[in-house]
Amino acid sequence: MESDPPLEERFKTLLKNLDEGTKAEKEYHPVTDNEDYELPLIDLNLLNISDSEHKKCKRMIADASSKWGFFQVVNHGLPQEILQRMQCHRRKLFMQPFQKKANENNYRWGTSSANSSKQFSWSEAFHIPLNNTLASDDRVDNISETVEDYTMYLFDLAVRISKILEECMGCNSSFIAETCMPRSCYVRMNRYPLCPAPFKVLGFIPHTDSDFLTVLHQSHVGGLQILKDGTWVRVRPNPKALVINIGDLFQAWSGGIYRSVEHCVVANQEVERFSTALFLCPTYETVIRSFSEPAVYRSFSFRDYRQQVQEDVKTTGNKVGLQRFLF
Repeated sequence: MESDPPLEERFKTLLKNLDEGTKAEKEYHPVTDNEDYELPLIDLNLLNISDSEHKKCKRMIADASSKWGFFQVVNHGLPQEILQRMQCHRRKLFMQPFQKKANENNYRWGTSSANSSKQFSWSEAFHIPLNNTLASDDRVDNISETVEDYTMYLFDLAVRISKILEECMGCNSSFIAETCMPRSCYVRMNRYPLCPAPFKVLGFIPHTDSDFLTVLHQSHVGGLQILKDGTWVRVRPNPKALVINIGDLFQAWSGGIYRSVEHCVVANQEVERFSTALFLCPTYETVIRSFSEPAVYRSFSFRDYRQQVQEDVKTTGNKVGLQRFLF
């Protein structure tokens, strides 16, 4: 289609190597034929029923963050009308001609630095800072207002969940709420086009998130996989729920009690997939220190962490992440 990025053309040399495939690369691919897993499902209405149900809900959130690093929430407060508007605008945005999208500073596609299947993502995305939502004068159907409405609901939810996780650690301050501002967070809209080699190329390569918390909405189309106890498992999609996952910064702050889990998206030959994620990030000057003792990780600023991740990706092709900051 005219809207598709030229993934196959851009990476034809890589795709040829994939077709010839080394044994190591074929074994690396994390596609699993295991049955779908249902992530822990938490009803946030429990927070408003009684003191006992409130405490129970908080424990469920903390337990899921420790054991899985991922969970789902329903009755999250995001109006269905805003969600439907967002899905409609997102599709129209991605269906624009590729050349028009490619001229936008916040548009990303593929992995230009990829030299192996481990570094190749068959996808495209709009990466939008919350303080710079899409301008309304040159966009599709005045999408700016919809993006702002949608992301602020997700931002408020992320801050609320973060506060609960802090309290479950015995922290009475509001460290995350005070350091994670809308101006430091961003939303990423993803599209995974049809892929001719879904068992050789990933929609998004395995990674952890370099933030405190991520709030994701995905459609009924599956594709998300997480690394659970050393095994890749498929996540059963639930369009009515929002998926929450712990990021690297929360793992560092909690001393490893809350887990930032590696995850990926598999490609699909038959149906395209869309998702939208909000990343709860602090300001660059924020220093992350372990709340628990003894500390597992050295203190670091968010700026230093981002720079280290970018340097590792540039020099090795892979994110090293928190291992760089272990004592």
